[in-house]
Amino acid sequence: MPGLLHGHGHGHLLGTYGLLALTVLLFLVFSLALPDTFPTRENVSSILSNQSVPALLALGATIPVASGNFDLSIGYGLGLAHVMVMYLIVDEGVAWPLACLAVVLGGALVGALNGIVVEFGRIDSFIATLGTGSIMYALTGWLTDGSRIVPGPQGLPAAFTGLYDGRFLGLPLPAFYVLGVTVALWVVLERLPLGRYLYVIGSNPRAAAVLGIPTRRYCVYAFTGSGLVVGVCGVLLAAQQQIGNPSVGLDYLLPAFVGALLGSTTIKPGRANALGTLVAVSVLAVGLAGIGQLGARFWATPLFNGATLLLAVGLAGYASRRRLRTRAAPDRHPPAGPPSPGPPPAPAGNGTG
Repeated sequence: MPGLLHGHGHGHLLGTYGLLALTVLLFLVFSLALPDTFPTRENVSSILSNQSVPALLALGATIPVASGNFDLSIGYGLGLAHVMVMYLIVDEGVAWPLACLAVVLGGALVGALNGIVVEFGRIDSFIATLGTGSIMYALTGWLTDGSRIVPGPQGLPAAFTGLYDGRFLGLPLPAFYVLGVTVALWVVLERLPLGRYLYVIGSNPRAAAVLGIPTRRYCVYAFTGSGLVVGVCGVLLAAQQQIGNPSVGLDYLLPAFVGALLGSTTIKPGRANALGTLVAVSVLAVGLAGIGQLGARFWATPLFNGATLLLAVGLAGYASRRRLRTRAAPDRHPPAGPPSPGPPPAPAGNGTG
């Protein structure tokens, strides 16, 4: 029995922190292979900047996943959001803070509409968000007429581009956006009733309904939160690229879901969680940066993302099943102890009969 408990403890540690250890191991391996370019401050800053949008989008995707839903519209929504920012600033002359605020609030509104379609239309989230995403893609094409939105000779306001180019404490500003969203999402999911309700809904919707949790309302909240984060990503992507490209957005969909699903296998194995998503995104960021500097061909990135997605889905399912088995183990194996006393002896007869 002590051996089993010892093995179970090692398995728990591996499941909880294995992905974090893999991130450190990958960084060390690439640092040894590329000692002049990889373990440098410039490279770390580049990774933090380049992976900020995928990281934020993965955190946004984590919210519906916690409730047992998928928001496939986030890639299309990202494309529409960043084009809308450029359209308002460049074509309409709207002040950049107002344009950014409008896009972020618009993203939350689109997310709420996704939740309403899924929960009140009784349409599977996979299908519903794929449909709404296609509509958003059409709106992006209509808004841009298939062409890019390019600023004039005066360029974009420096304060707007500084949202991406700025630095704080020697690190890129986008890294602090990711950290801030991670902390906020961790508080919501781990410390507030909203997060507990989402986890109950995601694990057993019928039990949630029996407990009196308004499942439809909280699922709409989850999609709204996802849309809000997508709006923020659109603003950051516009500040990064400084043009409105209608074809951008779908390239971010796969890495976002890889991060969200792979994140559910670590820190809190078996359920989507903010810290796990951050660790998963770190693995992807270090891995992609390393193979890129090793001279990998252009097709290596989608191959890496696709293979990691399959691994993430498999590990997520395994972690969920393992969690259920762990919960059921005490019922199947009651703790050892002294034998329970038998029924009391029958009273002695009176000798008659």
